[in-house]
Amino acid sequence: DNNVDLTQNSANFRNPPRTKDVQVNGETVKLKYCFTCKIFRPPRASHCSMCDNCIERFDHHCPWVGNCVGKRNYRYFYLMIVTITILCIYVLAFSIAHIVMLSREKENTLISAMSETPASVIEALIAFFAVWSVLGLAGFHSYLAGTNQTTNEEIKGSWAQRHGEVVRNPYTTNNCCGNFTKILCGPSYTSLLRLREDKNKEKRDMEEVKKKIEKLMFEQQNNSNSQGHWTNSQPHNGVPVDHTDLQTQLPRTPTPS
Repeated sequence: DNNVDLTQNSANFRNPPRTKDVQVNGETVKLKYCFTCKIFRPPRASHCSMCDNCIERFDHHCPWVGNCVGKRNYRYFYLMIVTITILCIYVLAFSIAHIVMLSREKENTLISAMSETPASVIEALIAFFAVWSVLGLAGFHSYLAGTNQTTNEEIKGSWAQRHGEVVRNPYTTNNCCGNFTKILCGPSYTSLLRLREDKNKEKRDMEEVKKKIEKLMFEQQNNSNSQGHWTNSQPHNGVPVDHTDLQTQLPRTPTPS
């Protein structure tokens, strides 16, 4: 009977729908079901295979920071690449200025000034080659922040025109300054995973279990010391019996001489 019930239940079981439509600012957005996390992904969320989690407002997985860039840390990622770009430009400009000023002070050629300060030459070369990559990255993310898009949406073309049909981005404020303010100056969001709290709770639980085990062992040791010659054998009334008393009450057989 149990096998028949299990067969019927498995036959009647249906997988959850793969998509679900919701309205966001008057636009229909499809939510996909994540079979790994067992949830419908929130709007703009995507499952990261590296982090093994659904990331809200997923932008991309950055190998340089070893983490996903999403809703909670995008502003910090953007500010990081902008400040790195400013630093590269600063180092490049002042390294070149230092070499030029040194050549003018000593009335030497530019090559002789470079030979006197090789550190400035090395810094200028590193900053020159680094500034192009970070400058392009900062410009690209400035465009994304100004239009309130993510790298994932831009690559997939989520808000691009398809077959002449105009697709409106429901998350934009239709204002570049408004989008920057919303992304960079918005509220701080709390983590939905709470890994640190779970880790601390597990540690506290382990400590409590350890204390309970030590307490039980201490009580058992005290009981064994206080009972001494008492044994675990009990008569029908549940009262422990001292075998030494029983031995004194039993008649002794005479030993042969």
